Amino acid sequence: MTRFAFYGRVSTEDQQDPASSKQWQMSRAKSIIEPTGGVVVAEFFDIGQSRSLPWKRRPESAALLEAFKRSDRGFDAVVIGEPARAFSGNHFALTFPVFVHYGVELWVPEVGGRIDPGSDAHDLIMNLYGGMSKGERNRIKIRVRSAMAAQAQHEGRFLGGRPPFGYQLADAGAHPNPGKAADGKRLHRLEIDPTAAPTVRRIFAEYIAGRGYFAIAQDLTRDGIPSPSAHDPARNRHRDMRSWSKIAVRSILMNPRYTGRQVWNRQRRDEILVDVEDVAQGHLSRMRWNDDSDWIWSNEQTHEPIISSEVFAKAQAQMAAGTYRPTTGKTRTTQRTYVLSGRVHCGLCGHRMQGNFTHDALRYRCKFPSDRGAVPGMDHPLSVYLRESAIVPKLDEWIGALFDPANLDETCAALAAAGGSTDVDFTRIEAAQRKLADCDTRLAKYRAALDADADPVIVAGWMAEVQAERLRAEREITLAQPAGQYTTEQIRELVAELGSITNALADADPKLKAQVYEDLGITVTYDPTRHVARIESRPANPWATVSVGGGT
Repeated sequence: MTRFAFYGRVSTEDQQDPASSKQWQMSRAKSIIEPTGGVVVAEFFDIGQSRSLPWKRRPESAALLEAFKRSDRGFDAVVIGEPARAFSGNHFALTFPVFVHYGVELWVPEVGGRIDPGSDAHDLIMNLYGGMSKGERNRIKIRVRSAMAAQAQHEGRFLGGRPPFGYQLADAGAHPNPGKAADGKRLHRLEIDPTAAPTVRRIFAEYIAGRGYFAIAQDLTRDGIPSPSAHDPARNRHRDMRSWSKIAVRSILMNPRYTGRQVWNRQRRDEILVDVEDVAQGHLSRMRWNDDSDWIWSNEQTHEPIISSEVFAKAQAQMAAGTYRPTTGKTRTTQRTYVLSGRVHCGLCGHRMQGNFTHDALRYRCKFPSDRGAVPGMDHPLSVYLRESAIVPKLDEWIGALFDPANLDETCAALAAAGGSTDVDFTRIEAAQRKLADCDTRLAKYRAALDADADPVIVAGWMAEVQAERLRAEREITLAQPAGQYTTEQIRELVAELGSITNALADADPKLKAQVYEDLGITVTYDPTRHVARIESRPANPWATVSVGGGT
């Protein structure tokens, strides 16, 4: 009897039923292993993961590959019901060598069973399915984009997303797709928001009259007009609502939908390599702006305009005159690493301070008054600077002091406890441990029954069921606690190997040092009025390990 782990994948929960998809993939997988006496003892099923992601970036497939490394993994082979859902592009060529290395067989219906590592035909078939899977994804993308372009241009349909500031959504009737209409989905159109539309007209009028982004933002804030974030706070909790920003003003001036026509394809989604030195890591999606010549405009006006086409054209011409004026760009010759990048906040406005190299020193700068309208009651200098050299040595000393002999016991105990504070489900672990003990007891009884000359076929079936339960219990324990959790003694040994923490941090590579601060959850809040910086550490994952100066 061969023990199998099943792997499957479904891309989207809203378009496909994960339970049904898993059921038919499992049925197809069992159809090739059950005639040989095979039994599925473990299941790995990814939900909501794109086929374009390599195996190591999908949670369940990555867990399956990690299970290969364990001698007690509980299975000898992997069966896949639909290769096109598991492999796309070159994924098979990058993943199958891992199967071979750990001696794990791979079974698929397309070859009628086990894939032979030495068979060119099997290799050709699997790579062919990977290419077909990638091609199917590309064809779907082309069909969807072509349909959306036609709907925007010929129907002027609102294709979703947030309404621009100055508009609100109104019902436009039932969805033309009968299936979606049956689910209650409706079409929407844009209609004038009477409270926000006058602000949009004012912004265009003042800009055409010669005022800049910042001056407009200052005036709107001073007059108490709510910014787009403050106008719709329910969907903008992550944004600063106290004042208008230059970016908000510029975004309104660049939006062509204020002319009453629908405009689509202003942005595109590009796929870029995660690491150009390691293409096996796959791609990431990034949004990029398209040239205005690639925009898709509706043939007719589809909603009431806030401004005329002539006003919008004047604003664009004025913006272009400033954007394309002759400039001499600076060529950066030195790559600088700010070890506290994104971790320093201004104590006056709460915004993150940006890295800035001035007077031969790394600094962090807040330019809140230069980017946003003045907030009443906030006395904020035009620029706030904080030298990195004034913070980092003291920060390293503080971290090192936590591991001094006088504090070592308390720190190690706190780190060990931190791993089990909120991330560990002790009830879940105890239940899984009881299940493991029960499985071990039953397995011992079944082995005794075999020694007593019981029917080996029946007993083997019982043992397979228990092994499957045992494997599920082990996975429960793994999922209920953070990976790589250390005991107090293990942490003490790591500290002893590293030596002086302060010296190790001082000599560390800046990029690795920045990673250490990130793992420790370091945040710095600088109060320029008192010249005091408050440093806090809130480790998101106390078990992350990074290399620092040769240690870990």
